[in-house]
Amino acid sequence: MTRNQLAAIIDHTLLKPTATTRDIRRLCAEAMAEGFAAVCVNPAHVEYAAKILAGSTVAVCTVIGFPLGATTPSVKKKEAEEAINNGAREVDMVINIGALKEGNHDLVVADIRGVVEAVTALLPDGLVKVIIETGYLNHEEKITACRLVWQAGAHYVKTSTGFGPGGATVEDVGLLRENLPPEMGVKAAGGIRTTGQALALIRAGAARLGTSAGPALLAGLQAQ
Repeated sequence: MTRNQLAAIIDHTLLKPTATTRDIRRLCAEAMAEGFAAVCVNPAHVEYAAKILAGSTVAVCTVIGFPLGATTPSVKKKEAEEAINNGAREVDMVINIGALKEGNHDLVVADIRGVVEAVTALLPDGLVKVIIETGYLNHEEKITACRLVWQAGAHYVKTSTGFGPGGATVEDVGLLRENLPPEMGVKAAGGIRTTGQALALIRAGAARLGTSAGPALLAGLQAQ
């Protein structure tokens, strides 16, 4: 994999609650310099990031129902609408984890579908990535989550928020990839710190990587 190929699948991420506009400006500058796919920022920073990145190839991604996924479907839908109106082109939403675990699949699907409909109504080519927080799920729940995300019409399944237990693993990425149709992607996120780890996740089937260590991953690839 070349440096440019790796950069093109990285979502350069800054979701710390302490992030300032100066931090966001630096994040966007790094993303443009390196050729990352997107920056991923909290909703409060979407409009600012979109102004900085206007005219560039770097998309603005934000998070919905983050990090617990426990807000109501109507709130998630409204949050997604506002994010798109503020300049986001991709949203990473957290599922209702409790609903999945108790078998309330109708609620899980409706929750996701509301966000998908909100995004695509405003931006037909907008992407919805659905965070299932694999650290809370058993093997069967992960497979079920894939089916429900596909049923709801989203574009990616994402492993983790980075705020829950565990993060992206090769085993989980492989499992998700095996249980999704080819047109859907897998985004690995949570604890991706080394180039070797990133490449292993890509080999397992990840089409996007969410990480705050993007520049270091590229430097590691060059060193190899």
